[in-house]
Amino acid sequence: MPQARFLGHACVTLTEGDHRLIIDPFLTGNDKATVRPEEIEVDHVLLTHGHGDHVGDAISIAKRCGATIIANYELALRCAKEGVNVHPMHIGGAHDFPFGRVKLTIAHHGGGFGEDASIYTGPPVGFLVTIGGKTVYHPGDTGLFLDMQLIGEMNQIELAFLPIGDNFTMGIDDAVKAVELLRPRRVVPMHYDTFDVIKADPNEFAAKVKDCQAIILNPGDNIDF
Repeated sequence: MPQARFLGHACVTLTEGDHRLIIDPFLTGNDKATVRPEEIEVDHVLLTHGHGDHVGDAISIAKRCGATIIANYELALRCAKEGVNVHPMHIGGAHDFPFGRVKLTIAHHGGGFGEDASIYTGPPVGFLVTIGGKTVYHPGDTGLFLDMQLIGEMNQIELAFLPIGDNFTMGIDDAVKAVELLRPRRVVPMHYDTFDVIKADPNEFAAKVKDCQAIILNPGDNIDF
């Protein structure tokens, strides 16, 4: 049975058998993180966009583990300059990997890399990751968009991770609407409380979600799916 582990902010690991993935590994500099980057052992690193609180420790983890970074074309090429293995993809495209399948979706956000976010890294993306026969949706940082309805209609989503922190992403009410459109079986709130400007109450989100099991994970918690 595949397992997801929430590591704080938007960082999630997915494991099934010998397959190990990490999404948006922002650990160094994240006071909410419960593990250090040197403790991470993965085969693939998935990056939703180029902001520092999502790229995080991706390069150091990929180098140490010999892992492949999966990202949009522009961000993947930027990572390749650091001497890591990459698999470039782009929105609407899907690819079969040893662990399963990845499809990229749109996301409404930004994507610049560097201290002033001035290095172009292509558009932000979301991920539909199918592992162990189950599909997980991780949209990275995004606002609400109506195409989530299509994503929900075309995919049987077992588990969704959705940002609720507002200011940079969806807030609670928009995330609740996203659940309605996506129709996942279970949903986990993310991207909140890391910084003061994105403080939010996950219990409020969970109480407002209908027809879906909302699960609040603390950093370090696991969930089988």
